[in-house]
Amino acid sequence: MKAITVTDPDAGTAGMTLTEQPEPHASENDVIVRVHASGFTPGELTWSATWVDRAGRDRTPSIPGHELAGVVTELGLGTTGLSVGQRVFGLADWTRNGTLAEFVAVEARNLAPLSADIDFVTAASLPISGLTAWQGLFDHGHLRSGERVLVHGAAGGVGSVVTQLAREAGAYVIGTGRAADQETALGFGANEFLDLDAGELAAAGPVNLVFDVIGGDIGDRSVDLVRAGGTLVTIAGPPTRQPADGRGVFFVVEADRGQLTQLATRVRDGRLRTGVGTVRPLDDAVAAFNPAERPRGKTIITLG
Repeated sequence: MKAITVTDPDAGTAGMTLTEQPEPHASENDVIVRVHASGFTPGELTWSATWVDRAGRDRTPSIPGHELAGVVTELGLGTTGLSVGQRVFGLADWTRNGTLAEFVAVEARNLAPLSADIDFVTAASLPISGLTAWQGLFDHGHLRSGERVLVHGAAGGVGSVVTQLAREAGAYVIGTGRAADQETALGFGANEFLDLDAGELAAAGPVNLVFDVIGGDIGDRSVDLVRAGGTLVTIAGPPTRQPADGRGVFFVVEADRGQLTQLATRVRDGRLRTGVGTVRPLDDAVAAFNPAERPRGKTIITLG
């Protein structure tokens, strides 16, 4: 099968190569999915799990990509809840070969059924951003209606979904980013927008929840904006400071079939949009991940 592989942790996306690889086999509780669309996050090339297996052994050449939408072609022993020929989407395992390939082996529990009225490209753009937003807001942030939420990177892949879900839950959303992001962030539902380059962060005032995707100085300064009993949730790394009378929580997104189903329902109902940018076939994937200018929106690779 055709697949994008990487062998050099220091090469970044420039080290991606289109190769021929053996088709995967279904282990216990696995399914094999014929991938129709795949999402890729450039940051995963810096994750140790991209280069080693669960036992810490080198597993290069690795196939990156973890978001997928496609059709089940084979069931492993012990698999429940899915069937051959079923449309699915979800999140592949971090320490196994990923989804920038014609076929991928995935634990069945990491996938959810995909209705025929959601296209594969849209579905492949949803798992990481959608699950990250859902888990940060509700599992870790315990968001309630009427609360004030500060969303960093509100025009980005994760931040835009955070904004939409928080607004639907009845929160008041303050989005942040660069000045050029304002229109996009407001279009996704932010009640107001703060330009981080202009030093407007303090204008957010006390908030119940900070959703941080940036870290560094922005994350540190955001700690002081969390009101008593509030939470700073971050995916950028463990916070170096804790809110004085609140919590700071770092988490890594996990696959969850029930949450994927909730997200898909919102997409189908028109309550949730994802920011798809470039859509390219697998043969053009290397060029798509190394553009002359960084495009807006998520890059999705199609595979027939």
